[in-house]
Amino acid sequence: MTSLRRSFLKLIGAAGAAAVSSPALSFADRIRILPDAGGPATLTLGGQLSPELQRILGGLTLGAAAVQGGLAVLWLQAREPAGSPPIEILTLDESRGRGVLTIVERAQASVPELIAENRGKAHVLLLAGEILIGGKQNRVLREDLLLPPWSGPRNIAVYCVEQGRWNEGRKDFESRGSVVQPSVRSHVLGQAAQSRIWSGVASASRDLRASSPTGSYQAVYDKPEVKAHLERATRSLDGKTAPAAVGAAVFVGPSLAGVDCFHAAGLFEREWPKLLRAYALDAYGAATGWDEAAARARVEGMLRGAAGVEGTLRGNAGAGRLFEFTLDKRRGAALLFEGQTIHLAIL
Repeated sequence: MTSLRRSFLKLIGAAGAAAVSSPALSFADRIRILPDAGGPATLTLGGQLSPELQRILGGLTLGAAAVQGGLAVLWLQAREPAGSPPIEILTLDESRGRGVLTIVERAQASVPELIAENRGKAHVLLLAGEILIGGKQNRVLREDLLLPPWSGPRNIAVYCVEQGRWNEGRKDFESRGSVVQPSVRSHVLGQAAQSRIWSGVASASRDLRASSPTGSYQAVYDKPEVKAHLERATRSLDGKTAPAAVGAAVFVGPSLAGVDCFHAAGLFEREWPKLLRAYALDAYGAATGWDEAAARARVEGMLRGAAGVEGTLRGNAGAGRLFEFTLDKRRGAALLFEGQTIHLAIL
């Protein structure tokens, strides 16, 4: 036997022994499709411009204004219909209602990761900041995610928004149509440390006097006084009053709280109620004093700036890519797919 052959056989034997001695992978790990963070699927490219973002922003115009107490909205409308037909997309709540989306803990539960699977024939859009109720603790989605049809199980990135619990409630996660308020969602878009998210949750609980034994952010939405405020604040700001709108710029008092825009009016109308309630949380107790002319100038300037901003481009566990940027100390993220901006958020 040659020395080369002996070396080869030793190598094979060592590999086999290592495979036998390695602990068995959990089921959740075995079925993972995409690589871990930092792998090819999350490769980040910096210093990029986004033609898709430029296209959607170049086609926007400011529509009518709507005001309710300390909350004001400027509707964003598309000058022309989208060149490509809208992609069939279900929201988180719609897909859960139809039973085609499952979100569960990993077999070896981990705070920053869950497993999601789309078992339907339409894409499913999960928004950064949407709250998931259940599992060992409530979570919030860390980034926009477009799950393709029949996606198979995929790891999704999340934050904890219930610091005081780590035990099984319900095995899967449900949605109650809740999104963290912009002051917290901006930290989510900025990929902040978990401690910053907990600080934001604690601040919201103090400001709205909605404490929870487990520190759950959802307790803010469940407080009766807050529910009454949200009902009043959102009564005249329903997206159905602006059927052609694809987005909105929202002001709390004189300050711009954020911008959300979607690739199609129908998708915006379906996602808007939960986003509106989140904006209304930041308007709890806010004073009036909105200047419409100044607000219009502010939004127009921001949209022009966003059209030329450079950012980073990366993939995630879903279809398409995320274009992330900073503009005037604000965080922005655009989910891009098939030449379209599915969702843009600037907070």
